[in-house]
Amino acid sequence: MDDGRGAGPPAWAWALGAALLLAGCSPGTGGDDRPGPADPGAAITQRPGGADPFWVNPDSNAARQVRAYARAGRDADAEQIRKMAQQPTGEWIGPENPEREARGFTEAAQRSGRTALLVLYNIPHRDCGQYSQGGAADGDAYRAWIDAVARGIQDRPATVVLEPDAVLHLVDGCTPARFAEERYDLLHGAVVRLKSLKNTKVYLDAGNAGWGHPDQIHLPLRRAGVTEADGFAVNVSNFYSTEDSLDYGKRLSAKVGGKHFVVDTSRNGNGPYTGGDPAERWCNPPGRALGRTPTRRTADPLADAYLWVKRPGESDGTCKGGPPAGRWWPTYALRLAQGSRP
Repeated sequence: MDDGRGAGPPAWAWALGAALLLAGCSPGTGGDDRPGPADPGAAITQRPGGADPFWVNPDSNAARQVRAYARAGRDADAEQIRKMAQQPTGEWIGPENPEREARGFTEAAQRSGRTALLVLYNIPHRDCGQYSQGGAADGDAYRAWIDAVARGIQDRPATVVLEPDAVLHLVDGCTPARFAEERYDLLHGAVVRLKSLKNTKVYLDAGNAGWGHPDQIHLPLRRAGVTEADGFAVNVSNFYSTEDSLDYGKRLSAKVGGKHFVVDTSRNGNGPYTGGDPAERWCNPPGRALGRTPTRRTADPLADAYLWVKRPGESDGTCKGGPPAGRWWPTYALRLAQGSRP
């Protein structure tokens, strides 16, 4: 079943490196993809605030790829990847240094007058032992991790997408029922802790337009704390069209008290893949394209934003020749960019 299991964390070492850079550590100038003073194609610029209120990480995987292609004289490819590098994408907070990463990203965003987009993906028994398996060791470890993230954010502006697939995998049976009570408690606790912060918005992941029906998930979402969150997120790491995602979001909103939602448009420019094994159509599908760029100007008042929650160009898992989940995959990134429309 196409259930959105391609969320996948980023490469933690790279995310941490970016956080250290943003916290004030100087990058090296030799042997890696970070820019030195004379690096060609180094400038990754932030779009005007009126066009995009979210922060662009100038040291993202895509930004590094732009610089690498520019140094190699591959100017056309560099410009394709720049389509990604100059858009704000989700920063997936790692398990080892959550407070430092959250502080680094939110401080950098605040300095540029923007909001940081953070993704929290560390629930115990994550991804049912599949490509993105892992997560916190137990409930206490998860609570401590959430508390560390909150200490890192403090009262700086942040938009948080909370735990892709965590509720959905309880509903579809992928996560064993014996973990349900604890998971609901952990999600609800995370919503409450994050919403105690002055300027943090929280959207609880709620699946996508292709997995099932809002009737199947609205009560579990309530149990997980959606009524205390700012709303829910749809299409995270998936490929369903913006129009279908809006329809799904509006129907689900009607069942959870009119809550607003955000849509992940990072890779939905060509809609979902319909070939190959139906059980893995979500995993690194060919022929996909970048979707609508992040913005708060949406086609429906219930939709607060189109976001790039999944970082395009990072693998869904070791399928179709891809590297492990969350690893940057230059070939796939280039194809996504080349397939996108203006």
